Amino acid sequence: MRLTADDFAAYVAAHQTALLRFAVVLCGDRHLAEELVSDVLVKAFERWTDVATADHRHAYVRRMLVNHYISWQRKWARQRPYGDEIVDCAVSDRAHELAERDALLAGLRRLPRQQRAVIVLHFYEGLSTDETAETLGCRPGTVRSHLSRGLAAPRIDYTQREAPDA
Repeated sequence: MRLTADDFAAYVAAHQTALLRFAVVLCGDRHLAEELVSDVLVKAFERWTDVATADHRHAYVRRMLVNHYISWQRKWARQRPYGDEIVDCAVSDRAHELAERDALLAGLRRLPRQQRAVIVLHFYEGLSTDETAETLGCRPGTVRSHLSRGLAAPRIDYTQREAPDA
């Protein structure tokens, strides 16, 4: 099987939008997401023979994206306080929807990178616990633990914010 740059271009045309949406949800910043996707697609092109011969190309590239995001966070965690990114949001008449979206993204930003990756893979991408564990290279029990802890944190913060003033 001869793999060409045209094969790679076809893959990018078919999956770039999905990868960008996934990256935005994963990292909470559109500009950073574009940079992550760009970096990962360069790496995928360099390893295109390995990527193209994988059973599930998109899953392979998505895992590359998660790994790159996690390693990027490790690299820059010492230089930037965690969770200080601001998500660009347009203000419109759908204020309630945007407020809920902002609260959800803020909750995701406060989570440690592994918990965020698990929640995004499980709920946004719709992967099962086993598929999420396989994507992240960990055990299903670890995924369940990250899910439980990740889901508990925003819920606690949300209930404290909704408490009536005394």
